[in-house]
Amino acid sequence: MSVMPDTWIRERATTAGMIEPFTEKLQREGVISYGLSSYGYDARVSREFKIFTNVDSAVVDPKAFSQESFVDRETDVCVIPPNSFALARTVEYFRIPRDVLVICLGKSTYARCGIIVNVTPLEPEWEGHVTLEFSNTTPLPAKIYANEGACQFIFLKGHSVCETSYGDRSGKYQGQKGVTLPRL
Repeated sequence: MSVMPDTWIRERATTAGMIEPFTEKLQREGVISYGLSSYGYDARVSREFKIFTNVDSAVVDPKAFSQESFVDRETDVCVIPPNSFALARTVEYFRIPRDVLVICLGKSTYARCGIIVNVTPLEPEWEGHVTLEFSNTTPLPAKIYANEGACQFIFLKGHSVCETSYGDRSGKYQGQKGVTLPRL
């Protein structure tokens, strides 16, 4: 596998719609950076947040996750309670080529504040808004800034095309829009 450079990302984004909307160069003045970088793309977090709350002493069950465990907010600044988390989504909509796997890493600005961003790999031919999980590992409330950088996507091109893609399997998160909760 090869890590793909900015020239390849730009070409795929502008001609094949791999990333929409696409920001041609890294934006950083007064914001947590986002846009095209040397070997990746820094995506932004949207204004849609689902903040975890345990008011009803619910049990977190990935096979039967309750929407009632979240408070929905549409805001420019999301405050995550201490030792809690929030779900959000990228501003960008991704369409992953059949011969590419995408991994994601959180921004160092958030990591240095004890905020971890988690995203599972984007598989070949997956498409949609990426659901982001922000974990506040600190004993203090933490802020997340909408329409600013959240994480960096690294595009790994395979030496050959996979036999079965996420699209072929009709994966359960295919084409997701908005913040998507766990599905079984």
